[in-house]
Amino acid sequence: MGRWRPKGKPASKYITPEGYRALNEELQRLWKEERPPITKSVQEAAAQGDRSENAEYIYGKKQLREIDRRIRFLSKRLDGMNVVERAPEDTGKVFFGAWVEVEDDDGKVERFRLVGPDEADGSRGEISVDAPLARALLGKRVDDEAWVRTPNGERCLYVNRIWYS
Repeated sequence: MGRWRPKGKPASKYITPEGYRALNEELQRLWKEERPPITKSVQEAAAQGDRSENAEYIYGKKQLREIDRRIRFLSKRLDGMNVVERAPEDTGKVFFGAWVEVEDDDGKVERFRLVGPDEADGSRGEISVDAPLARALLGKRVDDEAWVRTPNGERCLYVNRIWYS
């Protein structure tokens, strides 16, 4: 069986200033701090002679490929990003960058922030604007219902609070 997969929907090109700063810092760290010493060690290993049996050379080249792949990804991704720096005109609606407090039918309260797909982190309550939950919340106001399809069936969430920080 091949590894081919159909091309998915492209990720949103929106990002918060904090997310942009974090990705740009990662790019600079990879380029200026991590890549140079590995390049130097690969050069030194290559100078020792037979490269086919030189573990340092082979491992160093593998590390360089991984770093270069991540650098290419970050460079391309950051070039096309739209940094959303301010809150929308209507702060009473859920848009990108909003913090949203929702309550389900059982009374369980959760808080989420809608961020770009590159900076989403569930442990901090940040969900991708492309996620089904975020798509269900977009455009909602306080006291609106948002229906989300989950693996366990439809789930109804009530919007309690919306704020932008």
